[in-house]
Amino acid sequence: MYTIKLVNKDNILEVTNTDASVYGKIYLDKGASLQELTLNNHNIIQDLSPLDYATTYASSILFPFANRIKDGIYSFNDSQYEFPINVRDEQNALHGLVFNKTFEVVEENTTEKNAMVALQYIQTELIDGFPYTFKIKLVYIFSKTALDLKMYVENTDTKPFPFTVGWHPYFTSNNLFESTLNMNCKEKIILGDRNITTGTTPIHENISIKIRDEFFDDCWMLNSDEVVFKTPKYNLKFNATGNNNFIQAYTPPRKNTIAIEPTTGVSDSFNNKIGLQTLPPNESYEITWNVKISNN
Repeated sequence: MYTIKLVNKDNILEVTNTDASVYGKIYLDKGASLQELTLNNHNIIQDLSPLDYATTYASSILFPFANRIKDGIYSFNDSQYEFPINVRDEQNALHGLVFNKTFEVVEENTTEKNAMVALQYIQTELIDGFPYTFKIKLVYIFSKTALDLKMYVENTDTKPFPFTVGWHPYFTSNNLFESTLNMNCKEKIILGDRNITTGTTPIHENISIKIRDEFFDDCWMLNSDEVVFKTPKYNLKFNATGNNNFIQAYTPPRKNTIAIEPTTGVSDSFNNKIGLQTLPPNESYEITWNVKISNN
């Protein structure tokens, strides 16, 4: 049987099953981010301390944009807007506006086979750089060998708005040097100064990247929504719904840890339009990210 417990003093949700082979820890005050995850007895998402959430954005939900916007400036429908700069050394806006918002629990359910918790954030005030109101609902579904993360975005404003979305989890391998990232790519994104997209390079093939001790901060446009992270002890298969599928890989200054980030856009999408979508008033957008584990 699964259980869901709210730790009130920290505003944290803990999800577990009877034999503790599954465990999840969601920080409601940190954008409802999943800070710890165990599936089938494998601890695949760990607390990144002493690294700070304010710089890692660990497991954060990325909206209204994933990755960066150069100088925080973009134009939409003949008007110019400016997001606050939150990466001073790059002078860019990074990872959207909801990573530090507080979500509330709106629904939960537990059975013998899984646990579901639905969380919601409602933006009612206009924000600098993004003068629109919106509602975000996240649904986490935990089972023994899989996690589903469903994201719903509703435009509650009277005007359309541009957007991309993403999820920023970090995964742990017992030996990252011997781990690989496998995917079917269409293009690799070329990044210039300040990690801003300058173009793309065609690939059009299945690739297997040996991580070894390389530093990664790279992005690929996918032909397929499927990405597989192979480690010596387990394999993780990622899938995403929708047509715009990109994957970003980043290695932080922490041993045996890698961020594998599914997104629907790239760095500076609000300006280069790669993956950029528009959501009309009173309409909704949804996407599901699925992670499934198997023993190696």
